Amino acid sequence: MAEPRIRNREATHAALLEAAKVTLAEHGFQNFGVNAVARQAGCDKQLIYRYFGGLEGLLEAMGGDVATWLGAPPVATEGATYGEWAANLADAYLTALRANPLLQKLILWELSAAPGKLAPLTQARSRAMMQWVVAARGDLVMPADAGLINAVLVAAIQQFVLSAAVSGNFAGLPLRDDADWDRLGAGLRSLVQRLYP
Repeated sequence: MAEPRIRNREATHAALLEAAKVTLAEHGFQNFGVNAVARQAGCDKQLIYRYFGGLEGLLEAMGGDVATWLGAPPVATEGATYGEWAANLADAYLTALRANPLLQKLILWELSAAPGKLAPLTQARSRAMMQWVVAARGDLVMPADAGLINAVLVAAIQQFVLSAAVSGNFAGLPLRDDADWDRLGAGLRSLVQRLYP
């Protein structure tokens, strides 16, 4: 008798999380809240409090779910240098972010929200990203300043993708078609390998 309840709990949890994503994607963050998510899920809002403890817990769950949106990261292969692996990871993040408008909206939401309002989402997303990276890095040793360099790369990739969605370019660099993105990807790969010789 306990097993069906567990399955229903997992299914309800997943359905609410999916409803939160759909609500954000379709209605934007201005209209995102417990009532809107409950309407999308077709359930009583009390379920959101029961499963997530409220909006803050729901945001945290959304942030923690980011790794599944990014897909499997490129795992470091035997004999690969940190630079080769980091270039593959940058390429994977660029590709995943371009393909996921919802993740783009989450990042924009974080950047435009009042300070502290989305702290649970931001912190959970950061943890999920770190786990995504660490799981793929394996035994590769991080060079000095790799944390700083990688943060700058992530920021640059996010800026390119978000700017492309708004204007189709960044700082005069066109980002409209596959050829533009191929040039950018090649440039990023070359840059990463110079940073990590």
